[in-house]
Amino acid sequence: MTDQYADTILVGGPVRTSSGWAEGLTVRDGVIETVGGREDVLRRRGPDTRVTDLAGDTVLPGLHDLHVHPIYAGIRERRCKIPQGSGLADTLRIVADHVSRTAPGAWVLGGQWDAFALGGTPDRTMLDAVAPGHPVLLEDTSGHSSWANSAALAIAGIGPGTPDPSGGIFERDAAGDPTGIQRETAADLLAASAPKPADDEVEAALEWALGEMLSYGITSFTEAAVGFTAGTRAELRAYTRLAARGAVRQRVRLSLVWSPYDPTCEDVIAKRNLYASAHIAPDCVKIFLDGVPTDSHTAAMLEPYKDTVEGRGDDASRHGMLVIAPAVLDQAVTRFDRMGITVKFHAAGDAAVRAALDAVEAARTANGHGPCMHNVGHCTFVSKTDIERAARIGATFEVSPYLWRPSPICSDIAAAVGQEAVERAWPVREMIDARALVVPGSDWCVVPSVSPWSAMETLVTRQEPGGSADRFGASQAITLDEAFDLFTVNAARQEGMSHRVGRIEPGMLADLVVVDRNPFEVPITQVHATEVKMTFVEGEPMAQQPPQL
Repeated sequence: MTDQYADTILVGGPVRTSSGWAEGLTVRDGVIETVGGREDVLRRRGPDTRVTDLAGDTVLPGLHDLHVHPIYAGIRERRCKIPQGSGLADTLRIVADHVSRTAPGAWVLGGQWDAFALGGTPDRTMLDAVAPGHPVLLEDTSGHSSWANSAALAIAGIGPGTPDPSGGIFERDAAGDPTGIQRETAADLLAASAPKPADDEVEAALEWALGEMLSYGITSFTEAAVGFTAGTRAELRAYTRLAARGAVRQRVRLSLVWSPYDPTCEDVIAKRNLYASAHIAPDCVKIFLDGVPTDSHTAAMLEPYKDTVEGRGDDASRHGMLVIAPAVLDQAVTRFDRMGITVKFHAAGDAAVRAALDAVEAARTANGHGPCMHNVGHCTFVSKTDIERAARIGATFEVSPYLWRPSPICSDIAAAVGQEAVERAWPVREMIDARALVVPGSDWCVVPSVSPWSAMETLVTRQEPGGSADRFGASQAITLDEAFDLFTVNAARQEGMSHRVGRIEPGMLADLVVVDRNPFEVPITQVHATEVKMTFVEGEPMAQQPPQL
């Protein structure tokens, strides 16, 4: 009988298990069957067994990213792509070059820009000078602000008399005219006038992004906001069509965006199971509570911002914006908890994190402690008292490990909140010490790469990958073992999959990654350079190069 033999054997390199290091493993029917010494695993070899000699390469459990925007990442590859940290001259040169290759009158869409890198907050006239005949709309690095030229504003019907939408701001000059900078829902309002990508473009973008994540060893992920780029139904169609033809190999959780101001989202949530499949679980709801603590001052903060926003004296410029009333939020989270739907919050400021935890506590009080692991996303700033209560109420902190190293967006944050607050930015050390569940979310493509290896390194160093003189939030550094746990066992627990993935041991699914070095034995500043040789999902090797866009 052939079923007594393994389908696959990996041997000849270190294998990280729950209890230490082994010399090899075997896989049968997508499940890890044996983990042990070389002779132990080779006994499972049969006439049809695929045996891979690792030649010293290291085997680790597959990695998880609990906050990505894959379609957004793929679409951005095709647009006017501005490298993060570009100065004003380079940014305008890139836009001008893109304009020269664009049909007359067509939209120019893209990003990313940062006020710090540009030397200050830009305005529409800068884009008018290089694109007088094209509407231009560029997103900032955070995705929470946009920069438009006069043609784009005119098409959208935005002028001096246009009121700020609920939860958003049109920046204005001294004369009251829009400057071309939109914050939060004002950015959404302007983007609604720009063309959306076609279905085939959305599917190609998603397929590319799936391959890109596999190439870094990411075998499970959470789509953080369905509809972020192309609209909810278009993006759901892309996921379901790719799943139907077997192109979705990772395990995917879909976060369906909910807002009290958009009644259509309730219809999508009610029909969520129409989009479910073997690898897709549409069982999460995303709720945006605030913005970002950059030059926009839209993250909701307990203490006032340190710098000022020119031309603004509103309360939002001092404390940011909490966009959902606490009573409405508590009621919604309690309802979703009762339905068995996990809630993911966007909460960057400490006041927004507090509102999210209050809502989770309200749900626990009303419903008891159920299986839903509600998670507070981003957590750029969290008060110490709120960190201490998270474990008690069963709330998860989802942190952005790719942002807590020196970078243009971090410079924007430091200018906005001050150096003292920055020392506790993304307080992972305190969260772990308080025994809270902490998981990673890259927020790709807010960050330029989805590589979890850079994230693990910078969790430990709080420096640029490879090391740097500058550090960001140095007091919150953790160990490499702790960082690795965020991407494996912690993430699996958050996904409700700790009985199936996250560890290498017999009986677990064979979601595995083979890398060119043992990251636990090289200098920490070399971890970011880890290269993935092979990624397995349920024992099947995946292509290591994403498809061409």
